[in-house]
Amino acid sequence: VFHLFLHTRKKMRLLLFLIICQCTINSVNTHHASNPNVILLMADDLGIGDLGCYGNRTLRTPNIDKLAEEGVTLTQHIAASPLCTPSRAAFLTGRYPIRSGMAAFSRVGVFLFSASSGGLPSEEITFSKLLKQRGYATALIGKWHLGMNCESSNDFCHHPLSHGFDYFYGLTVTNFRDCKPGQGSVFLKGVQKSLVIPIQIAGITLVSLAIVQYIGLLKVPFQALAYCLLITAISLAVLIFFFYHFRHLNCFLMRDHQIIQQPLSYENLTQRLTKEAVQLIGRNTDAPFLLVLSYLHVHTALYASESFRGKSKHGLYGDAVEEMDWSVGQILDVLEKYNLSNKTLVYFTSDQGAHVEEISSSGEVHGGYNGIYKGGKSMNWEGGIRVPGLLRWPGVIQAGAYIDEPTSNMDIFPTIVKLAEAQLPSDRIIDGHDLMPLLQGKVTRSKHEFLFHYCNAYLNAVRWHPGNSESIWKVFFFTPNFSPEDSNGCYDSHVCFCHGGFITRHDPPLLFDLSRDPEEKVPLTPETESHFYEILRVIHLAVDNHTRSLHAVPDQLSWNNLLWKPWLQPCCSSLFQSCYCDYDSEGNLSEVHPG
Repeated sequence: VFHLFLHTRKKMRLLLFLIICQCTINSVNTHHASNPNVILLMADDLGIGDLGCYGNRTLRTPNIDKLAEEGVTLTQHIAASPLCTPSRAAFLTGRYPIRSGMAAFSRVGVFLFSASSGGLPSEEITFSKLLKQRGYATALIGKWHLGMNCESSNDFCHHPLSHGFDYFYGLTVTNFRDCKPGQGSVFLKGVQKSLVIPIQIAGITLVSLAIVQYIGLLKVPFQALAYCLLITAISLAVLIFFFYHFRHLNCFLMRDHQIIQQPLSYENLTQRLTKEAVQLIGRNTDAPFLLVLSYLHVHTALYASESFRGKSKHGLYGDAVEEMDWSVGQILDVLEKYNLSNKTLVYFTSDQGAHVEEISSSGEVHGGYNGIYKGGKSMNWEGGIRVPGLLRWPGVIQAGAYIDEPTSNMDIFPTIVKLAEAQLPSDRIIDGHDLMPLLQGKVTRSKHEFLFHYCNAYLNAVRWHPGNSESIWKVFFFTPNFSPEDSNGCYDSHVCFCHGGFITRHDPPLLFDLSRDPEEKVPLTPETESHFYEILRVIHLAVDNHTRSLHAVPDQLSWNNLLWKPWLQPCCSSLFQSCYCDYDSEGNLSEVHPG
């Protein structure tokens, strides 16, 4: 009996010990699973096929691939738009850009000038605002592209610091070819095409009036003729001035509200961005932080520092990808240095697919690779919207897992807001869904039954993943007209457009099953798909419900909001001094220099 008593007591002690251990583990996991640091890494125009973890075998991306090995790979991660401005608006707000007025009804779907008046409205709630309210240090480093000023050159109504970021170091617009001497100007080429006919008409009209006046067939008041000539001359002078100084006016680097380099220098630019990110992490080792590192790579103009130039197998584009991968490695290393890896959720993506029409003036391919997927940037074919989606959080989410369910870059908003224990807005529709149940393997199905794919402000396609099926149906109401016809893009216009003669409408819509035809090669028909009309009926009902949820909002990308307004022009010196300054001291970059 005595021996039995001892044996029972030992078993009780062991059981108690196991219970205490389990409680401790649960306490640690609960601590880790709330208020983590958040690092969001966003590439620009990167193709899903450019990364080793998505099948590339020639570009070297070991650090990005490490995120996949130690985290979750999303294989059907969808950008909310195939263009920079609307995609980034959706990413920050968790809402389709049509809801915030960040989807254009005009041909131009992104901001082109630093002195435009449109931008992400102040009424929109970004994840940075909500995390800042929860005590997070918040920083955006790199590209913004969501506007800056409204009524004056320093009201900063659309600036990152007005949308919840404590710190900003980067570009308010984007990286243009025009920003780098010798890289050409796709933008200027488009403007020239648009202006040639109006200028010819104005010139012919003025000359005709002068001739008619001279020979006496019609009496035109001299003052009226002089005014017309003066207005035309002033307009041409302003245009010439603007395009001649485009680089100085639109390509500049800011720290918070101050311009520190105008025009932008590409010398060691990725190193400078990386250094800023590393320092931000170092300043916040004991408090939660949100870091959005929004790379300029690999949008044109392409660039790479000396350590990477000429080192890849894919020219300057490959050099840029590999330099960006190096930067990602620096971020992961500094997390290890400060023992922050297990306390930090890291996410890597691209704002949309690769820009397949990007060809340099010398004929070098400057666009990326979208793998097996059709099309690219500016299109809602899979190549334009299926982007990398990698998430790592050691000890909290699965390592080495693949998730094939439809997810969206809008999902980051509710995911990190909930992790920060902030309240999701209740006064508006949030289109994204919390990813954590999927990432932790608690559920196997995405909450996205439907995803709506817009081309600017026009509903272009819809994706449907029925709950009782493995099929992923996708319908297109219209598709872009490729030029040349047998190509994979709109090479004649540099990007595809969304209306008029640039598209072909389909009635009935084109239907694909992405689970069987991810390359979108063969549209289904009533003969090849027995449920053809039933599928279309369900999707049309979903479109009706979605459309009823939309409300009229100001168009931030109207022509009035897009046009250059001289009184909004930010300038670190003066227009007469060509807006030149360079206060960006590189300092000691040795801590982030490759090699």
